[in-house]
Order: sequence, then structure tokens, then C-alpha cells
Amino acid sequence: MQSDPSLLEQVLRNLISNALKYTKRGKVLIGCRRRQGAISIEIWDTGIGMPNDELQAIFEEYHQLDNDARERNRGLGLGLTIVKRLVKLLDHRIHVRSRLGMGSVFALEVMVPVEGAALPSTAPEMAETLAAVSGQRQGGSILVVEDDPDVRELVEFLLTSEGHQVMSAVDGHEAIELVAEGKMDPTLVLADFNLPKGMNGLQLAARLREKLGHQVPVIILTGDISTATMLDIDRQHCVQLSKPVKLQQMMQAIQRQLAMPVEPVTIELAPRSAPTLNQNTDTIYVVDDDTNICDGFRAVLESAGHVVETFATSEAFLKAYQPGRGGCLLVDGYLPGLNGLQLLHRLRGSGDRLPAIMITGSSDVQMAVQTMKAGASDFIEKPVSAPELIASVRRALDQSHDLNKAIAWRADAAGHIANLTSRQRQIMDMVLAGHPSKNIAADLGISQRTVENHRAEIMKKTGSKSLPALARLALAASGSGPT
Repeated sequence: MQSDPSLLEQVLRNLISNALKYTKRGKVLIGCRRRQGAISIEIWDTGIGMPNDELQAIFEEYHQLDNDARERNRGLGLGLTIVKRLVKLLDHRIHVRSRLGMGSVFALEVMVPVEGAALPSTAPEMAETLAAVSGQRQGGSILVVEDDPDVRELVEFLLTSEGHQVMSAVDGHEAIELVAEGKMDPTLVLADFNLPKGMNGLQLAARLREKLGHQVPVIILTGDISTATMLDIDRQHCVQLSKPVKLQQMMQAIQRQLAMPVEPVTIELAPRSAPTLNQNTDTIYVVDDDTNICDGFRAVLESAGHVVETFATSEAFLKAYQPGRGGCLLVDGYLPGLNGLQLLHRLRGSGDRLPAIMITGSSDVQMAVQTMKAGASDFIEKPVSAPELIASVRRALDQSHDLNKAIAWRADAAGHIANLTSRQRQIMDMVLAGHPSKNIAADLGISQRTVENHRAEIMKKTGSKSLPALARLALAASGSGPT
């Protein structure tokens, strides 16, 4: 067979483990068939089986058929995600068929080389191939600090398979010991925020940078999405990824950090300030009933040279606001009393064109569409990083001060939308109207899989990373955004 033995073994281990996991009674059969120049390695089970509409979803990250509550003692649901990734990199094919309540069959097709063909790639050559395909830089020395053995093992495997040297530690003290004893000189640190034994990921980052004498890149994985935590991470020049993190997102973050030049560390790590805007008299009005949000936004925006006023309610803002002063409004979408959308309608109804940015804690496409139609300049989701906040405010102010920039933004948006086919535009409109893929498929007389493929292509062509971002782009292209 033409494959990499170690990676093929990992694929089969995961498939067999999956079959055993879901077969409470009956049997699991493993065998091979010859099929026109290929070997089909097949794993048959008499387990719980799957409905047809789940056959593709099972390869997605964190998807588990019988674990909606995400119980950690039942695993992370990443086994088949790894299978899909490795099968693609090995240039093999995998097929699955199943009947609910009767079992499943996973068939992995591996090509058989013709007589006289070159032997399979060696492990080092495969590592180079993996690194090239994934875009990762060769030679990265990565220190993984994670106390969860399942997560730690998964990350170690993925990074090693992509050409990196990896060492791991279960807590900050063990990580520092590895560096102090010369066993590890990391070019990047990947650490959980909440570590045992009294040292969190940020404290570890500071200790390691002091010991190494330079700003080693640090990526912090955390389930804490509070603004205070995110600002702390940002001030320490660390990158934050929210759990559960998508594997591709993590790999891209690692790639970006390894590509950045290393900066020396001063005697004491100074807090990171937010990107600086031009000093001006614009006032940023923050309306949010969460005092932590208000305080965090104030710290970032004041460091960027702005006057900031905060309000707990829309009513309090309207009482204090003097039209014509200039500036930008940052307003939570789900306020008590007069909510953010109603506040925008009130301002626009009175003829006020104060640039506004809507903020919400959920990926609410309906809110995004309504917000932009009401005249908002932007729509961002909590948690908001300092650079993202600054960039959004900068865009809003630039477009309010310079009509040409607003026109250019709309023209650029229209250019992205013009790349879509008529069918893709139709599906985009239905998605932004809040229709789920299953309903769109039924309305258009096509399969749900086809709808999902169109959605993925729409996001790719428009460069949108989220549905709210797509809504922002589509509305700007249509002229329904702020004027």
C-alpha cells in the first residue's frame, strides 16, 4: 500500500476506537477488500448507527451523537475530526454508510502502487508534506502546558504531525523547570489559562519571558470570555483563543505567531497599550449595563486618546447626550428598558447621525441585519479584543468624517458580493433572513448538503468569518447600511 505507516495506524486506531465505543453489544469486524488498484480497509460494527443527515457532521469538531451535554468523561468528540484531517493529508478516501440502530461501516481506500513505482514517503518526508499543506513553519519548538490529558495528547499529536518539536507540561511549575534545565527552548508556548498549583497561563508567560530574555509568543486557551480576562491577556502581548477552539483556528494562530519577529524583554514586562488612534475631541459613548464591560472599554479607548462616557441604560445616555458633539456610540443590543436597537431607531428618527456600533454576546444574525438597517456602522460580538474594538471604532469614525471612505467601503463590499452566483446570492439572502439549512433545502428543492456547500463557498468568496460579518458586507453592498 502507498501510505505513511504511522499516520495510517493513527487513522485506523481512531476508527476502531469509535466502533468499539458505539457498539455496546454485537461485534466489530475489521477486514480488507481489493478494489481496482486500491485496498479498502473496512471497519464494520453492529452499534447504534447513524441517521443519514449525520454522516458528514460526525467528522466535525466536538460532534458526538449521544453526548449533547458535552460530558468531559466521555471524550471530546475529536477522533473522527483527526481521521478526516489525516485522510486528506494522506490523499486517501474514506466512505461511511450506516443504518440507525443497526450499525455502521467505515471504509478507508488506500492506493496500491503499480509495479516499479516509488516506495511510500518516509516519515520525515511526510512531515514536510504535512507542514507544507497546513502552511506551518518547519522547526517550531512548541511548549504545550495543559493539565487535561485528552487535550494535551491531541495537541501534541497534531503539532508533531505538522513538523514541530513538542514538549508538554501539566502545570506552570513543570514548564518552567523544563526551560530552566535546558530541556526546552520554546519558540512558542501554548498554555491553558486555568492551570493547577497556583500559576495561571498569564503568570507562566511572564515568568518564561523573563527567564528566556525575549518575548516568546504565547497563545492562551481559555473558557473565560470576560472582558477583564481578555484585556489582561491582550496587555501581556498574548493571543487568546476561546475553548472549545477549532483546530484550524489554533493552527493558523500558531503559524502567525511563529512568523512574527522575536522582541527582547525589558527588565519588567510593561502592560500592552491598545493601538493608538489620532488624538481628537471625539467622545466615545459606551452604553452597557455590565460595569466590567464599561470599565474595560473605557481603559482601552482612553489609552487610544479618546474621551469616554459610560452609561448603564439608554435612558441615561439620552438624558446626557448633546447632539452635534461628534464621536461614536457603543451600545449593547440587549439592554433593560430601551434596548440598543430601539435607541438607534430613536436617534435616527430625530435626524441624528451619530456613528453607532452594536455589541451583543451572541451570534445573532437577525440582530446584525436589523442593526445595520437601522444605520449602525458596525456589529461586533462579545468578547471583544482590544485591537478589534479599536479597529471597529476607527472604521466608524473614518466613515463618518470622510464620505469617500464610506463610498469606498460600499464599493469594496459590492465587489465581494458580485463574485457570488445567482444561486449563492439566493441562499445568502435566505440565511441572513434566519432560515436554517434544512428549510432552505426544502424550499429550493435541493439537498441540505448542497446548501451547506454553497454556504461555505459564500463565506470563502466574501472573506466573511462569521454570519454577522456576512450580514455587514451584504447590507453595505446593497446600500442598506449607514449613510
